[in-house]
Amino acid sequence: MVAMMKINFAYIIILIEIIISSHSLNIMAQNTPVTFNNPILSGFHPDPSIVRVGEDYYMVNSTFEWFPGMPIHHSKDLVNWSLIGYGLHRTDQVLLQEGLGDYMGIFAATIRYRDGIFYLITTCVQCRKSGNFYITAKNPAGPWSDPVWLDSPGIDPSLMWDSDGKSYYTGHGNLNKIQEWPDQQGVWIQEINLNDGTLIGPRKQLTHGHANNAVWAEGPHIYKINGKYLLMLAEGGTSTNHAITVHHSDSIFGPYIADQINPVLTHRHLGNKYPFHSIGHADLVETQNGEWWAVMLGKRYIDNYTLLARETFLTPVVFEGQTPIFNPGKGMVEIEHTRPNLPWSPVASMQIRDEFSGKNLDLEWNFLRSPVRGWHELRGGELILNLRKEVLNDLVNPSLIARRIEHTSFSASTKLTFNTAKESERAGLVIYRRSKNHFQFLKDNNELVLIRTLKGIEKEIIRMDYNEDTVILRAETHGRRLVFSYGKSEKEMMIVNEEQDMNVISYELSEGFNGPYIGIYATSMGQESDNKAFFDWFEYTEK
Repeated sequence: MVAMMKINFAYIIILIEIIISSHSLNIMAQNTPVTFNNPILSGFHPDPSIVRVGEDYYMVNSTFEWFPGMPIHHSKDLVNWSLIGYGLHRTDQVLLQEGLGDYMGIFAATIRYRDGIFYLITTCVQCRKSGNFYITAKNPAGPWSDPVWLDSPGIDPSLMWDSDGKSYYTGHGNLNKIQEWPDQQGVWIQEINLNDGTLIGPRKQLTHGHANNAVWAEGPHIYKINGKYLLMLAEGGTSTNHAITVHHSDSIFGPYIADQINPVLTHRHLGNKYPFHSIGHADLVETQNGEWWAVMLGKRYIDNYTLLARETFLTPVVFEGQTPIFNPGKGMVEIEHTRPNLPWSPVASMQIRDEFSGKNLDLEWNFLRSPVRGWHELRGGELILNLRKEVLNDLVNPSLIARRIEHTSFSASTKLTFNTAKESERAGLVIYRRSKNHFQFLKDNNELVLIRTLKGIEKEIIRMDYNEDTVILRAETHGRRLVFSYGKSEKEMMIVNEEQDMNVISYELSEGFNGPYIGIYATSMGQESDNKAFFDWFEYTEK
């Protein structure tokens, strides 16, 4: 009798587990979307390059003067992505030195994989050591190697391996240095020995673009598909005339013939009423299920301004003969697409509030240029910044730690404890695009001050008395509307009555390649100081 009761009880447990499992699967099925929305990486994520290894996808983006450089994202379904590391994660790999100009530094990178090794190849422009280089890793999350510097002109390098195992370097450049029309550039190729980075054999110019007035032919990638070579590149410059073109050849060295339907993708003809513009600089990937997809950069208009700079978009591709057809039947990147035929693989949601409780900063945090001297620490659940002479208006590595703005409407706030008797010492919240375009909402000795810098002209918007050591500082946006507020606690917030316009950090007014950040900052404004600013937490959320 006891044995029978045990059997019945076990049966009941199994039955309950089956019911629960079935219910969970039904919920999962109900929650699995049929479509996805663009962009797939919002905010400052330009020049995407992608590679598949088995069932895993990895993507890299440009970072220019920000450190760490070249963020690596991972996905299982091409839609949901998580940040797993950076290619440039040590200051001794490549130095983004003080004096490095706005929008200089790490340009477009390509990520590739071969025989158990990941490769990142890119250009550092105006760096202490400039030029093209590649780094390697067995794990894309890192660590990555020291750079192997290359004897190669131009920018936007890419790698490919032919079926005979030979490796090839493809890059941007006009080898004869003669321009037959304004802004004529080109794409060239050469074999490369990846054991030591030596470029060997002939260097061959492949194309100057698909037409006799093509400009800024760059961002090249070569693929071997069904025994034929496909060269894909960006043209038109990375603004509203941006486009993707393709060229075909039976030989790796060409000749490459421009496809008759070029450009295969552009939004230049859609005007400024379409929500996405400047589409270009693409990379292709084939899924394990035989589908082709492309990632590319693009921008979004918000009230006629581009507030989030260049972002990463995804669109399907099919081949008709040798010609890639982007988003068949539509020919444009849409807000909503049917998602790839891959298992839905959501990732952990972005952390809303960082309590600074770990031993290291979370991956989302970046620095302006290389932080070669230690000026911050995590201690006791606080992020502590040393006040230093450096200021945001100069091309330096200031005491600034910031993260990307990823939404057109957001709220960001921080809790600051800071005491000073000097007017030159300030700390607080910053919205930053470049040295000449930013907002500062700072606490000094007995006041709060809001400062706007537009095209290098600094203007003090408002000053307010504030005698407490601790303050909550907040910035909230809805499109172009920007409102700052402050208070002793989150329940006692006072709005600064001078509403601001986010177009200050737009592409149209800042005119550059990178994107907007928001973060925390401390400075002694050129004076010696041993003071510190204490940040208890930082919160960022979409509104």
